[in-house]
Amino acid sequence: MSMSKHFPLPDAPQPAARPRLLIVGCGDVGMRVLRSLPAGWQVYALTSSPSRCQVLRAAGASPLLGNLDHAPSLRRLAGLATHVLHLAPPQASGAQDLRTRRLLQALRRGRAPQVLVYASTTGVYGDAQGAWLNETAALRPRSDRAHRRVDAELVLRRFGSETGAHVSVLRVPGIYAWDREGGHPRERLARGTPVLEAADDVFTNHIHADDLARVCVRALLRAPVGRCFNVCDDTQLRMGEYFDLAADLCGLPRPPRISRAQAREQLSPMQLSFMAESRRLLNARMKRELGLRLRYADVRVGLLAGR
Repeated sequence: MSMSKHFPLPDAPQPAARPRLLIVGCGDVGMRVLRSLPAGWQVYALTSSPSRCQVLRAAGASPLLGNLDHAPSLRRLAGLATHVLHLAPPQASGAQDLRTRRLLQALRRGRAPQVLVYASTTGVYGDAQGAWLNETAALRPRSDRAHRRVDAELVLRRFGSETGAHVSVLRVPGIYAWDREGGHPRERLARGTPVLEAADDVFTNHIHADDLARVCVRALLRAPVGRCFNVCDDTQLRMGEYFDLAADLCGLPRPPRISRAQAREQLSPMQLSFMAESRRLLNARMKRELGLRLRYADVRVGLLAGR
């Protein structure tokens, strides 16, 4: 009589379910995330543009046509993904982020994702007059754009508490990279756009697009529940100093300096909004809890990477 009759062998271990990631807003950063993901993920990318489908397929994602401004187009998202990376910005006006609200409404129709990572903005802190801020700082948004981001953070936290999804928030400053379309200071320098004179200048914060993509992946894999992270490098520069540095590195003329009064006459409201707030961000939590070592901790290295 065989021993197995009395002592049955344990069942063979079943392979772990393949994680399914939905990227909402799969633009430049989303494409970098696709290149940074570990093997074994099934990836879907929501897009409102049929012309993007071929590009997304070539990058390894299954495109899904849908529009965050049209709720019925999002119905197929229900129960689709175990992980969601939300990179899409709010709509251009209003006090609430209606796009995020429509996305969450669609996700509620099925089993909630296990993990949801949202890319917010450091603009939620408002103007700190150059002070250092960590993630516990009060949110004091000044622009309508930042108010919509705060609204998104709040409804996402509520979604997490109500569904059990592990929600984390990445607060992202200016994103740059040599190969990011419109996302390198050399384009602005070539246009000769002025910056504030030293007496009026503000501190700004930056992150290389490749480092941001790596942070997104780390957050999907290991972010503690409900955590916010300042996603920035270690550089401490005022805006004018940043553009002066970029000009020197790229062999371009430094930008002209103007007073704040002159800026109000010469620059657009959008450009002025970035010159109205000054803050320096602490990124220790990102490094410690996500176990991340930045590739481009200093913009002096990152500005020329990938030329």
